Amino acid sequence: MTRNVTAAERIREVLLSGRWIANTNYKEQLLATNWQQATQKVNDLNTIAALTFHVNYYLAGLLHFFEAGQLEIRDQYSFQMPPITSADEWDALVNQFLSNAEKFAIAVEQMPDSIFDQPFLGEKYGTYSRNIDGIIEHCYYHLGQISLIRKLILQ
Repeated sequence: MTRNVTAAERIREVLLSGRWIANTNYKEQLLATNWQQATQKVNDLNTIAALTFHVNYYLAGLLHFFEAGQLEIRDQYSFQMPPITSADEWDALVNQFLSNAEKFAIAVEQMPDSIFDQPFLGEKYGTYSRNIDGIIEHCYYHLGQISLIRKLILQ
């Protein structure tokens, strides 16, 4: 199997359809969460909505980079989510997230294998391979948080 296909499968695993590593995925967790649960604060933890926004921010930003060659995202903005006050607003965020997740997997799947060892934007950012692995690891990190927050909310 080629690197692009393997990476795309790993992306879909954590975001859309897998159960192998975490026994769940974002799609499963988010579709089982209503807007009140998504915005419910548990102690000083981020909300499920904020974590969803955060991961989607990076997916959208990297998609833009893949298409336009410009990296415009900044960590300082990754949690600046507008308030969610209705089911429609939560559904819109979830739908945008799921759409970007699939677009991201497709973009990686369509990359030539040769790009994986090339610098990502510049030498200081490492290779495409390192950055794609990084986004997968980042997604698993926050998926774990979402799963735990949901358990705390539902107890």
